Amino acid sequence: MTGMKPMKRFYYRAYQTVFDLGSRVLPWRKPEIVSGAGSTARIPELLRSCGVKKVMIVSGKHTGAALVPPIRAQIEAAGISAVHFDGVRANPTISIIEQVRERYLAEGCDGFLAVGGGSPMDTAKAAAARIVRPNRTVEQMTGLFKVMHALPPFIAVPTTAGSGSETTIAAVITDSETHHKYALMDLKLMPLYAILDPELTVGLPPRTTATTGMDALTHAIEAYISWTYNTKESLRLAEEAVKLIFDNLEVAYAHGDDLKARENMMIAAFKAGFAFSRAGVGNVHAIAHTLGGLYNTPHGLANAVILPIVLEDYGEAVYPKLARLSEIAGVKTDGTDAEKAQAFIAEIYAMNERMGIPKGFDFIQEEDIPQIIEWALAEANPNYPVPVVYNAARCRKVIDDIRAKAAENPPAEA
Repeated sequence: MTGMKPMKRFYYRAYQTVFDLGSRVLPWRKPEIVSGAGSTARIPELLRSCGVKKVMIVSGKHTGAALVPPIRAQIEAAGISAVHFDGVRANPTISIIEQVRERYLAEGCDGFLAVGGGSPMDTAKAAAARIVRPNRTVEQMTGLFKVMHALPPFIAVPTTAGSGSETTIAAVITDSETHHKYALMDLKLMPLYAILDPELTVGLPPRTTATTGMDALTHAIEAYISWTYNTKESLRLAEEAVKLIFDNLEVAYAHGDDLKARENMMIAAFKAGFAFSRAGVGNVHAIAHTLGGLYNTPHGLANAVILPIVLEDYGEAVYPKLARLSEIAGVKTDGTDAEKAQAFIAEIYAMNERMGIPKGFDFIQEEDIPQIIEWALAEANPNYPVPVVYNAARCRKVIDDIRAKAAENPPAEA
């Protein structure tokens, strides 16, 4: 039992039921996928087809130096002007978003090309939202369906296989003063095109490959175990993403130049991204976002650590669905639902361990826990159709488990 007051829990479930009914008549779509090695070569023709004459490229410093120059050269060789903003950092802030917006307008740009992981894509989405809604602040557009205006032409070029931002309706940002993370969620934030070029991920460090891949796994699993919001398509995509990740993540981790494994992971991240855009996420994300805001914990790492802990806490509420995923992933195909589900959770822990991901976090400060709980519950309830509704006590238990499991972390390398 969660200890949740019955009327509050009833309200959350009623809200989710009504939202589910309404969401089924919304104009959902997916970005058009351009995939395969060398697929970035098609960016100029896609920009031209959208009528873009001057594109704003948004990236971080490292990606901007290593991967953007050849893409920019192709764009400019095609007669399209390009402006490059490379100041995006992990957990993007409103200040960075405003810098992108101001540069875009000052330079007279008419389209976006986001190159990188979730942070550059989310930054570009939020900046684009500010451009089409100039009289609304980022804070005023947080939550559901508050953009409602078509963005300038937007192409997303992921350089990791994790966030799925290239296919989601969300942009997650951080308030630099309060350290609170929150999201803008609107169908208009979904890019027009997603370029899935595995060559861009070959140079990723193994640890980044691991944590971003587990991020994608978290998206697929949280979407799949959603209490409601799911459709036949989102369930199918989540299943396919889980299978691809179990088959390919550790191959990509150990053999970074394996283009097939890299491409399969990008496809998995895309499918998981659409699945959770449609079906939502849950308490794993709600808690992970607080750690990103307070401690700048990379989002994929936070999800990787928290995922099996929350799944264990959910217990019987998720056994049937996790049992099905266990069968699909080839983890355990016989026995009871409980046995298959527990084997599936155990394999997530084992995957993390094999890829050097810790079991818990020791940096969570006791004095921060009330704030973590407050933010996590406010994010999850009532918007997320979680299989188990948390109250403060249940959330506290999970946070205590995250801290306690830090004692089981493998020793740091010398």
